[in-house]
Amino acid sequence: MKWKTPKTFAALLLASTLLVGGCGNSGKSGNDSATGNKGNAGQEQKADDNSPITFTFFGADASPNWNNMQDDVGKVITEKTGVTIDAEYDVGSGGGEQKISLMAASGEVPDIIFAKGNLGKLIDAGLLVDLAPLIEEHAPNIKKIFEKDMNRLKYSNEDQAIYSIMTNGGVDQQSFDATGGFEIQQRVLKELGYPKVRTVKDFENVLKQYVEKHPTTDGQPTIPLTLNADDWRIMITVTNPAFLATGAPDDGEYYVNPETYEAKLHYKRPEEKEYFRWLNHMYNEGLLDKDSFVQKEDQYKAKIASGRVLGLIDQEWGYQDAENALKTAGKDEYTYAHFPVTLTEEYEDHSFQSAGVDGYGISITTACKDPVRAIKFLDWMSSEEGQILRNWGIEGKHYTVDANETRVIPAEIQDRKVNDATNFQKESGIGMYLTLGARYGDGVKDSTGNYYTTNFPEQIIAGYTEAEKETLKAYNLTTWKDLFPAEDAFPAKEWGALYNMPVPTDGDYQVIFKKTQDIIRKRIPEAILAKPADFDKIYDAFLAELDKAGAEKMEAEYTELVKARVSLFTGKEIQ
Repeated sequence: MKWKTPKTFAALLLASTLLVGGCGNSGKSGNDSATGNKGNAGQEQKADDNSPITFTFFGADASPNWNNMQDDVGKVITEKTGVTIDAEYDVGSGGGEQKISLMAASGEVPDIIFAKGNLGKLIDAGLLVDLAPLIEEHAPNIKKIFEKDMNRLKYSNEDQAIYSIMTNGGVDQQSFDATGGFEIQQRVLKELGYPKVRTVKDFENVLKQYVEKHPTTDGQPTIPLTLNADDWRIMITVTNPAFLATGAPDDGEYYVNPETYEAKLHYKRPEEKEYFRWLNHMYNEGLLDKDSFVQKEDQYKAKIASGRVLGLIDQEWGYQDAENALKTAGKDEYTYAHFPVTLTEEYEDHSFQSAGVDGYGISITTACKDPVRAIKFLDWMSSEEGQILRNWGIEGKHYTVDANETRVIPAEIQDRKVNDATNFQKESGIGMYLTLGARYGDGVKDSTGNYYTTNFPEQIIAGYTEAEKETLKAYNLTTWKDLFPAEDAFPAKEWGALYNMPVPTDGDYQVIFKKTQDIIRKRIPEAILAKPADFDKIYDAFLAELDKAGAEKMEAEYTELVKARVSLFTGKEIQ
């Protein structure tokens, strides 16, 4: 892909583009009352300029099903807007870090970018456009979606520009299902009579009992539990579960005291040491895959796709390709149930504690020759019509509208979404364009009274495999979320999603952070793989090594950033 070199004077470029004329018509969004429009998205929106144009794009997440907009949804997007996306996605599990670091150093960027956790590098390099005036002038749909939360899009107290529009999550999200936690195959639960799974000891006992009865699966050694420690994925399956299993919310590498806002590396919590001790025990009992800390992500997924992995500690998006392969092969009993497992029953899983409107998003770079056209494209994607297209697909092909004006997914389409998910997504494009526009979350209804997304209880239940339905029935559940503490069990986090909080991209903070990350990624596996008698010595030395590398100084700086963020989001004066 050839990318344009950025203009030197971004501010002059933006000022000149704002002289361009107004926007096209906007439709209803959010929970507006019905307008009398039938079935789909209310009055269709027509871009005031739909002449052909191509925008280059880089996405920091892998997208193996990307089909160059030759899928059904992609073709309609181009027809409606004139826009073609020339996209490149990160490969593997790097999160775009290496690629974006090169961009920041070279100044060569695409027109539009989903930078994930590396936004600050591009901002410091002067490569991103302030979207605030563009949104105000040309993006009524985006403005409507974030009308209550514009402060949460601002970069910081010192720099209140909007450099990205949150697209990795939906506004006013209501979660109806759980897709993380500790996972166990349906066949395992069925054979053992659907046992209680609440603590790590329960989880361990289930895996141990089953592997003793079935040491092989389809001629290969059965694997009770495997983890994915490939690059940043170590946080998802190895280190982040330590705080969820010990009653703390997911705040990345830190634990934040909700009373004082003091931040510290979460590994310093004594209860988390006990969680890692349990993983050490699992390894020494032969229940944890010996390759967990050396295997690559594709090897991890291949093991899951073979059907021989009984248990996981992961988020569904991390293994979904492998699970889809099992469904396609007709092995839905090898798919996974989700449990809110904690160290002991005194702790509660905080998976659903709300961070409010905050998250990774889409940005326009200074290389974009027509940022007004780009923001109008993103705004159309954020419109009611655009959101329904991205989530549901095409009326008459992927869904119908019944006499009650309700969108319905036909049985044959639902079957393909469940049992042939990879091929169906490549062909349909449904779900492929979520990062290219703002959106409402699950549970929000459009102007016709239908849900914006297909993730609502009836549709979620329809999307379960027969084996999942059997397991849910055995546990007297409607969805997996019924097992988890709900959002209202905890106060919303005043500091939002800390993985998205700007931190210094140079100076001592980054130097110390890199040192501590290197220590964590070396010493946590070392502690887990040690002999039980050596665990305390290794873990205590690990904590001392963090402080020797400057962790306390880094934590103090991070604490001040958290306090400033609470002030930005809430208007409170924090001492």
